[in-house]
Amino acid sequence: MAYKALYRTYRPRDFDEIAGQEHITKTFKNALENNKLSHAYLFSGPRGTGKTSVAKIIAKAVNCEHAPVSNPCNQCDICDGIDKNVVNDVIEIDAASNNGVDEIREIRDKVKYLPGTGRFKVYIIDEVHMLSTGAFNALLKTLEEPPKHVIFILATTEPHKIPATIHSRCQRFDFRGVNEKEMLARLDEIVEKEQLDIEPDAIRLIAESSEGGMRDAISLLDQVMSYSSDKITAEDVHAIRGSITDEAMIDVAQAIKNEDVVKAMNVLDQLLSEGKESHKFIDDFIMFYRDVLMLKNTGDDAGKVLYKKEKFKALVKALSNPLVFHYLDILNDTKHHMRFASQGKLYLELAFIKMIDDV
Repeated sequence: MAYKALYRTYRPRDFDEIAGQEHITKTFKNALENNKLSHAYLFSGPRGTGKTSVAKIIAKAVNCEHAPVSNPCNQCDICDGIDKNVVNDVIEIDAASNNGVDEIREIRDKVKYLPGTGRFKVYIIDEVHMLSTGAFNALLKTLEEPPKHVIFILATTEPHKIPATIHSRCQRFDFRGVNEKEMLARLDEIVEKEQLDIEPDAIRLIAESSEGGMRDAISLLDQVMSYSSDKITAEDVHAIRGSITDEAMIDVAQAIKNEDVVKAMNVLDQLLSEGKESHKFIDDFIMFYRDVLMLKNTGDDAGKVLYKKEKFKALVKALSNPLVFHYLDILNDTKHHMRFASQGKLYLELAFIKMIDDV
């Protein structure tokens, strides 16, 4: 059997497995238990935060053989069939590739037919903002007054592109990025089930790198598993992401603080020779100085792995706020100019010299 990606293997099967969206899962558990579901919902939020997963869980719960239930049983034939995508009453549509009027008219013509196996037909339209104006207009009437056996769930990462007429016909739920604590808890569960040998710093770095996307975090863990044949380390995560290690960032920042431009250039040459990209370096360097400001002004070292490193703490004490803001101004200006340049290394070298020379 072909390998199944981790994010598919560990896709949430009930509301209790959804990470970081308690305000949404609690609402739906109560609504399901009390038979107070609406006919149409709009889910908005960043990628990988659980929009389509929640939609599938709702589809299972309303059609579960034990309904009304706050969570699907995941044991009956209908729940199992929906998980395996073999129940015709749950229709998933990718609006990015089915965005025309004809596709929506087909939905409009078919909604009147009763479900075949369950109690409800559930239409899940992903990336709904990609529908054409004509398709949105074709959806309007059906969305406003669908048959009692139909539920529409629209999902989007760009809610501002949804017409107000569609908004007004749906209950909207905003999914937020998963915070680091919730993400670490979920990653720890997966690590334990997969029996992985992984450094705690590597797990934390995966969570930090995913910018609130649970699916992105699990996918990155999957990649690192394939990359590392032994114990998974933070360096493995950096290698997969193409990011710069904390030690290398500290070395460059320390060289700039000491006005040692030759050392800063040498570290940069080494990083670029290892395949690191100039635009990635400057993004990481801007984030590094942001972290300097955060630790310096809050004193809270319970966040990133970087905050606990003694060399970083010493550097933070040696830098003043005005100096760090000066560095950030130069780096942001350099990043802007690098967008239109073919030789990013050249702009980085000039930035290093300017950071030292303007002090």
